[in-house]
Amino acid sequence: MDYNLMREFADSWGLVAMALFFVGAIAFALRPGSRKLADEAARIPLEDE
Repeated sequence: MDYNLMREFADSWGLVAMALFFVGAIAFALRPGSRKLADEAARIPLEDE
């Protein structure tokens, strides 16, 4: 593979892969039931051991 072929691949399929990852991360964060888990995780640094 030469540079131009790798760049062409990254310009097309790399962008699609990053967009799908972004949509998946947003869907994972906004899924039903995740608010309770996020609130619990946000309180961890404030808890005394």
